[in-house]
Amino acid sequence: MESREHRAGRLLLIACTISFVCFFGSYMRIPIVPLFATSMGADAAQVGLINSAFMLMAGALSIPSGLVSDRLGRRIPLLGGLLLLAGSSFLLYWSNSPLQMAGVYLLFGIGLSAFSPTLMSYVADVTPPEVLGQAYGWYTMALYGGMTLGPAAGGFLGTALGLRPVFLVSGGLILAMFAVALFLLPATPRAASGAAPHRAILPTLRGLMGNRRLLACLAATMGTCFGFGMFVTFMPLYIRSQGMHSGHVGFVFAAQSLANAVSRLPSGKLSDRVADRSRLVAGGLAVFAVALAGFGFCRSVVPLMGVAALMGMSMGIAFTAVSALIADVVPREQRGLAMGCYNTCVYAGMMLCAAGMGPVIREEGFRTGFFLNGVVGLATLILFVALYRRPVPVAGPSA
Repeated sequence: MESREHRAGRLLLIACTISFVCFFGSYMRIPIVPLFATSMGADAAQVGLINSAFMLMAGALSIPSGLVSDRLGRRIPLLGGLLLLAGSSFLLYWSNSPLQMAGVYLLFGIGLSAFSPTLMSYVADVTPPEVLGQAYGWYTMALYGGMTLGPAAGGFLGTALGLRPVFLVSGGLILAMFAVALFLLPATPRAASGAAPHRAILPTLRGLMGNRRLLACLAATMGTCFGFGMFVTFMPLYIRSQGMHSGHVGFVFAAQSLANAVSRLPSGKLSDRVADRSRLVAGGLAVFAVALAGFGFCRSVVPLMGVAALMGMSMGIAFTAVSALIADVVPREQRGLAMGCYNTCVYAGMMLCAAGMGPVIREEGFRTGFFLNGVVGLATLILFVALYRRPVPVAGPSA
């Protein structure tokens, strides 16, 4: 008979495979969608709106999707999300206008909001508590590996095959993971996926928001993703402003991505061994704030790569520990909702930075923008410590 540890390891491997392939397939489209949209007459503003549609839906629906997974079980939203992710790729192949692409990207955001928090919750459901940090180290490394390698593969295939065929490859990969989830991932026990379907969402959410340690984790997530939004959105422009070429952009982003991915597994193991995971989060947030401010002093590619690697490592440490902490401090039957809140904070932080820092950079320059993001990072650290250290009991299910 299969042991509990062996079964948990097998299910974790399947979940990591699904996560890697789905994010790999989804992020293959990242460099292709802007080129495809402009080939049909879209301008830069319209391309931005297409991407905003995806981020808006992913952020807005992650919380209700997480609640659905708590009440109906992980299986239904997971499979539904996979179908929407695959379908959005196939629909992009048949799109003939930027408006159609924006509509398809709304579906992509809905699918991601159903898929991502549900699979994160599933990992916590099937993993023994004493190795939860390691499990999230493996899981987030797989997720981030897919996000890192997907755009490079998409760019290569777009050159080799043309733009439209990339969408077929993307959809086929994700559809294959639907089959894997359908046949190889069993449903978690009912107690792990929602024992109180009669409770309304607002009282449930209010009860969850009374958990100050969860709020600390969400504050850390949003603040860090605000800074990461600065890196993703404005670093290419900053590199160009320093007289470097587009190849240097790839070097800097690769340094961040590699350090982020590689640091996840050792960070997960460390978080299982320390008495208090929150210390790892605080340390990661401190290094992250310093790295953000440090970008403004870099004038060549080598220092930028070094600081980017430092930032990636700090994110790997902080986010791995935050994921495990959320599973620690939230009742098992509310993990889906909590992970939905986590995913909402990820996309909300990046959207706020993209919208808010542009005017600042236009008026005051990149150095001021990076410095202000460092200040936001420091404020995030202070807020996390203040909320997490306050001795308030963990909130149970609301009545």
